[in-house]
Parts: sequence; C-alpha cells; structure tokens
Amino acid sequence: MKEYLLNNVTETRAWAREFAKTLHAPQTVALHGDLGMGKSEIAREIIKTLRGEDTVVPSPTFTLVQNYDGISHFDLYRIGDVSELEEIGLPYAIDNDITLIEWPDIAKDMLPKNTIHIYITQNGDGRKLML
Repeated sequence: MKEYLLNNVTETRAWAREFAKTLHAPQTVALHGDLGMGKSEIAREIIKTLRGEDTVVPSPTFTLVQNYDGISHFDLYRIGDVSELEEIGLPYAIDNDITLIEWPDIAKDMLPKNTIHIYITQNGDGRKLML
C-alpha cells in the first residue's frame, strides 16, 4: 500500500488533481473514511480536474448519484439494501465510467478486482491516505 500524508485541504486538493490524471474509464475508486475525512472533497477535485474547474459538483448525499459525462459520483451512505444499487445505476457506471464511490462497503461484492481503494484517516490536522 502507498501512504500519503497531507497536511491540509490545499495539499489534499493538489493530490486529488494529480491522482485524477491517472484515471481512465472504466475505473472504480472506492473512498473509505469517517464523516468529515474529505471523501467528497477528493471526489469533487477529481471531477473538476477531468471536467473543468467551473464544473458544479454538489454532494450526492441526497441524490445518491451525480453524473458528469463519463464520471459517476455515488454516495451510498443512505442505501439500505444492495438491491437498490441496480436501481441507481451502479453496475452500468462500473462497466462504463470513472466511478467514484463514497461509503462503498454495501457494494463490496459488486466492485471490480481493479478497484482503487482509498482509505482516509485523520493525521493531526491533516489526513493520511492509504491506497
């Protein structure tokens, strides 16, 4: 596993911009971490890097999924049953898009073997990312 120590949100955004440049569809990225660890911030920066800085990227907390022309951003926190994943289009996204998934545990049996798992934890005032 690779480890990245990021001291603040500026470093986290810079890391996400560089990471975004390595992604090509179809690719799934699973973002693991407690509330407030920066999952949405990383996803937002990836999307803006790949679709333009002026792209509006709301959190999909209540909509469950947002699509950005070949990038799908899922927030599975509110999913109660694995059967709902089909309804919101997760299998299609995994097969076709760059798919960013916050709270991916409920989808673990659907994730492809080449899924990039990013584990985000607190590190002082910053964050530690493990890939």
